[in-house]
Amino acid sequence: MAIGGWRPKRAKGEDLIRHLYEEHGRSLLAYATRLTGDRAAAEDVVQETLVRAWKHADDLENGKGSVRGWLLTVARNIITDKVRARASRPQEVEEPAESPATTKDHAQGVVDSMTVLGAMDGLSPEHREVLVELYYRGHTVTEAAQSLGIAAGTVKSRSYYALRALRAVMQGKGTEAAR
Repeated sequence: MAIGGWRPKRAKGEDLIRHLYEEHGRSLLAYATRLTGDRAAAEDVVQETLVRAWKHADDLENGKGSVRGWLLTVARNIITDKVRARASRPQEVEEPAESPATTKDHAQGVVDSMTVLGAMDGLSPEHREVLVELYYRGHTVTEAAQSLGIAAGTVKSRSYYALRALRAVMQGKGTEAAR
């Protein structure tokens, strides 16, 4: 099958790929982008499709059906193979980059805990108990409400005002907002 009056056997590999890309590259790229959702991955698929077309120039010349159909089928098969390969391997996990913000020493953690505990002393007993239930004991609002014997809405309200008061105490604005 001649491609638009052009015969693959006579052309060298570079000419074949150039002609196929000029004629079908745009639709191949659009198709691969739609399937992968990633332009860079789609460009890799188009490149691999054209390499396979170069390797199978005889199939393009003697095959049945359209060249574009063959190229789109090859692109779809490449994408399918990549998806299957990714699914069969365990997910790769990157090592977290060490940064000053994420690497705290133990002493800093102790100082932070002491600072928060000291600031909590400036809160009212009601606000302090709600924060202890929610943040230190890890209870839900419903569990904290049951434990404290108050309504869930009251827990939400007290936690809101307790956090505001705690922030004020930590910023050195005093404890009048906490009472």
